[in-house]
Amino acid sequence: MKHLFFGGIHPSYRKELSAKEAPAPAVIPEQVVIPMLQHIGAPCQPLVQVGDYVQLGQKIGDGQGLCVPVHASVSGTVIAIEPRPHVSGRMIESVVIQNDFQDTTVEFVKNDLPLDQLDSDQVLHTIREAGIVGMGGAAFPGNVKAVSAMGHVDTLIANACECEPYITADDTLLRHDAEHVLQGMQILKQVLQPERVVLAVEDNKAEAIAKVRSILSQYSGIELAVLPTRYPQGAEKQLIQALTKREVAPGKLPVSVGCAVFNVSTFAAIYRAVRLGTPLTQRIVTISGEAIAEPQNFLVRIGTSFHDLIKMAGGLHDRTERVISGGPMMGFAQSDLAVPVVKATNSILCLLKDQNGAAENPVCLRCGKCVGVCPMRLQPLYMYRYEMAGNLKELERLHLMDCIECGSCAFTCPGKLPLVEHFRLGKKKLREASAK
Repeated sequence: MKHLFFGGIHPSYRKELSAKEAPAPAVIPEQVVIPMLQHIGAPCQPLVQVGDYVQLGQKIGDGQGLCVPVHASVSGTVIAIEPRPHVSGRMIESVVIQNDFQDTTVEFVKNDLPLDQLDSDQVLHTIREAGIVGMGGAAFPGNVKAVSAMGHVDTLIANACECEPYITADDTLLRHDAEHVLQGMQILKQVLQPERVVLAVEDNKAEAIAKVRSILSQYSGIELAVLPTRYPQGAEKQLIQALTKREVAPGKLPVSVGCAVFNVSTFAAIYRAVRLGTPLTQRIVTISGEAIAEPQNFLVRIGTSFHDLIKMAGGLHDRTERVISGGPMMGFAQSDLAVPVVKATNSILCLLKDQNGAAENPVCLRCGKCVGVCPMRLQPLYMYRYEMAGNLKELERLHLMDCIECGSCAFTCPGKLPLVEHFRLGKKKLREASAK
């Protein structure tokens, strides 16, 4: 049964721009820049030195605590280990590899054991060693999420909603490689032993739905849930409510209501790691927007620069206003196109000047529309006011940290207030205050 979540909006989705053929293999660049931080948690420490020769798939960085390793996405020579621009806007220590275009590959160990003979600890170890993180944008270490769910969840959800406008990376994956997604789901099902396993997709992805339905009978115990298109359906808490009618309490995680949610690209990566022995060194990335000449999806090596990918997609329009990592609702505008694709990069969005949506003199009209669309039942107009005033006590009282930064409030605001920007700033202030 499907249940509506509170709030939400219906923006123009524009997915037809890039939802075309199978993902095109991106031209492999002369250099790749591999950041040592591509996940939530502690950064990796480089395991190589300048001058070292590395192979495709070789582990080149790792660390302790909440951390997963990173791997070389090409073979070649390490020419630098230094801070480089990152999609987060920070300078992150990175390993720069000069590509020899040989793709000399480390030996991958395949695992052909039947599902019921897979060792759970070994599967979890493999997921970590393959560097798998949440590929829908959160980039939380996959093995840590799986471990926290063991013995505590009855529902495993594969998230294929991909509800942000323009992005079609997961849609493309399902249309052309759904088998790997479903096999990855079976592997994690064997580890977690949930009562229910469901692949959730919005009803605006007809071809993907048809593909999954055509092969679903081969994968016992997995159901397909087609949900009405509504943003932000793909947010974990809203998706859980839509599928189970359970509501995750403020400050709590999905495991608190017996659910674990993984992106479909993460499931495909789990399949490739466990069955084929391959680490996470490439992913599908959507290049889209009215400011890009040839919107499409590419299969991209991690570490490829935004500049190179944009060039492969025909280049930018003269009236380009901004380039965003991610989607128009939750993405981050980029000031430097030298930033590399990382594990959580699902889209590069290129927008024209008249699509910016910003106002020179934004003003709150006190219309309350933002309250009506907030899926977390927060009060954006007051959160904005108190962030502007620097009132951290009130921000805490209004549960600012529960904001999922979906942008529904900013989308519906007639005064064009930069709400999400201020909420991110307010969260940073609260975290800094709590650390003192």
